This record gives sequence, C-alpha cells and structure tokens, in this order.
Amino acid sequence: MFMFPSFLPAAVGQLSEPTSIALAQNIQSQGILTSLSKEPITTTYVNKGSGGTPILLIHGFDSSILEFRRLLPLLAQENETWAVDLLGFGFTDRVPGLDYSPMAIKTHLYYFWKTLINQPVILVGASMGGAAAIDFTLTYPEVVQKLVLIDSAGLKGGSSLSKLMFAPLYSLAAEFLRNPKVRDRICRTAYKNPNLISVDALCCGELHLKMPNWNQALIAFTKSGGYSAFKFQQLSQIEQPTLILWGDSDKILGTGDAPKFKKAIPQSQLIWIKDCGHIPHLEKPEITAQHILDFRG
Repeated sequence: MFMFPSFLPAAVGQLSEPTSIALAQNIQSQGILTSLSKEPITTTYVNKGSGGTPILLIHGFDSSILEFRRLLPLLAQENETWAVDLLGFGFTDRVPGLDYSPMAIKTHLYYFWKTLINQPVILVGASMGGAAAIDFTLTYPEVVQKLVLIDSAGLKGGSSLSKLMFAPLYSLAAEFLRNPKVRDRICRTAYKNPNLISVDALCCGELHLKMPNWNQALIAFTKSGGYSAFKFQQLSQIEQPTLILWGDSDKILGTGDAPKFKKAIPQSQLIWIKDCGHIPHLEKPEITAQHILDFRG
C-alpha cells in the first residue's frame, strides 16, 4: 500500500504507473502569503534535484503537476527542478471569493517563487502554461533567466478547452468537462500514440477534479476571459533566450503557431518533436528533457 499526502483526493490510490505514484508521493504543500488575500494560500508543488539554475515547470489548462510525472524526474537527475500548481488549478487550495484570473495567477506564482525559490529560473510552460509563462516573463523579467514554451497557447485568445465553458450555462459546462467520456476524448486528441492513453493517464488527468471548489474556480477563470492573445509587439519584448518545443502532430493547437512564436520572439529557437502530439513532456519525455537540459547552458 502506497502512502500519499493526506491533502490529495482518496482516488490517488488508483494510480498504477511508477512515475505517477512517485510524483504524487512527493507533492508538498505550503501556505504562501500573497497580496491577493489576508490568509496564506495553501499551494502544492514538487521540488526534486539539485544544482544549476532552477527549472520551474508550469502545467496547462485544467491540469496539475501530475502532467510532469515523466519529465520532472529526468530533469531532476541533472538539475534542481520545481513544478507548481497554479492558482485555481491542480491541488492548490481554491479559496472562495478569490479572483481567478491571469493577473491573480501570475501574482500568486510570483509570491510562490519569492517564498521558496528566490533566484532566477528557467521557466517552462506547457500549453496554457506557456501563455502563463509568457505573461509572467513580461511582468517579472528579472525572475526569468530563460524561457521554454512547449506547444504553447498565447497566440489565440482563451484555451481550446475553455471554449467548452460557455455562458450562461457555466455550471453545466463544468460538469460536461468533468464527464469521463469527455476527458477521455480530450486525452486521445492530445496524444499521437494511442498506446500511451492508459487508465493511469486518465486518472492523472482527472484527479484534481475531486478537489473542493474545482468547478467554481474553473468557472471564475473562464469568466475572467482567460489568457488573451499576445500581440507581436508584446512577444518582441521578451529578451530572454527562448526555446520553443512543438509536437509535429499537435491536434489541440495545430502546428501553425510554432513558427509564429519563433518569428515574434527575438532570441528564440524552434525544435520540432517528431511523431508527437500536443504533450511532448508526456509522449516524448526523454527527448523533451534532453532539449531543455541542452538549452540551459
């Protein structure tokens, strides 16, 4: 019988793959004081490895740090590596009445960084996490030494999944997104290799749905408008060296935005991950990790 942190939903016991079990066992929580509320926000994260410029991993829309169950251990073999659950997502507490918006997300992320890391990082954002990483980099450039975007959102407003969250039926839409068949279909679209769509993968993708106030926070984030499209002028202000990794068979965001990011961000390089869908960090973790480790310098 595996032991897991008590703040995780009981369904964590259904995890069956070694990387998933190991990451879940290593999830920590800490109250982070922010300017968003008088009380600390209990924030969940993983910290493994040592040495080098810290790598900080940011997950995608309606996801959690379990998204990095295959990538984080590989990075941590050679470098200090962190992953954090963004405000309103994953296993981080969803405090009623908070503003669940991109502004609040980057504010919470800044205080998390200042409290626990407090030195420049290599910031890695996947999917919506890429948009969050861009937003954070533009606001706090002194925190980010280098930037990595993995099949990143940010050139189109909102998330492809958040389009399911339609007004005025937000509550029904949230329940629709909770539906196992819907999540299974999303999972199948994200991978190119169907053999990777296991019971464990589906469990990882929906475990955070069992956290208190999941639907309220998701609705609040959607009502905020989510991440709007970054303009070319904004992206051109990113001075940090930037690595763009993109699955060549991405069916969630397509492949057209990858060269647009490359063109817009001055010090950027684009590497295609061959025979891969929207989530290279899960589908091709060894290749993805090696590119990030090579890029850190």
